[in-house]
Amino acid sequence: MKFFIDTANLDQIREAQDLGVLDGVTTNPSLMAKEGITGKDNIFKHYRKICDIVDGDVSAEVIATDYEGIIKEGEELAELHEQIIVKVPMIKDGIKAIKYFSDKGIKTNCTLVFSAGQALLAAKAGATYVSPFIGRLDDISTDGLNLISEIRLIYDNYEFETQILAASVRHTMHIIDCAKLGADVMTGPLSSIEGLLKHPLTDIGLAKFLEDYNKGN
Repeated sequence: MKFFIDTANLDQIREAQDLGVLDGVTTNPSLMAKEGITGKDNIFKHYRKICDIVDGDVSAEVIATDYEGIIKEGEELAELHEQIIVKVPMIKDGIKAIKYFSDKGIKTNCTLVFSAGQALLAAKAGATYVSPFIGRLDDISTDGLNLISEIRLIYDNYEFETQILAASVRHTMHIIDCAKLGADVMTGPLSSIEGLLKHPLTDIGLAKFLEDYNKGN
């Protein structure tokens, strides 16, 4: 399973990268705004900074919602850096654009996916990644993990190469559950990744080892 961090915060990206397990980054307009990054030039510059930190894929989202606009923005984003993945919304013109990008060899991430049918369309269009938002489904009392399971079954049935990128991951157990279900990638906050480090028995055991060592040294 690949680990992506879902943020535009450079310090958090560096921290995840330094941990040695980071495979990529996902961003969106909300995350950019949260960091105070506004204006096309500043946003593009920020994407380049992210690419300089990480070795893997960096999802950069288009703002346009019409076919021509998505194509124009997507091509501009793809030219920024070889690591850029063009993030396209799950809408009719988005699917058309994903097919265009796929034919041109431009990698894409189909975002805001909430059903198996949407994920099937994204794979048919040639998306590199599909991003089902499990946390947002949980928020409305729907089982987000079941969606991961459905998409995994469909993709395996037809040997689609599109990777399942579990998005809107909220906590550590989301990561474990997605790994059990066979998600190819998860993207979440730094806290969810660092949560995998923690277990009370590890803390107790280490404290005991150090206590016993200090008794004789």
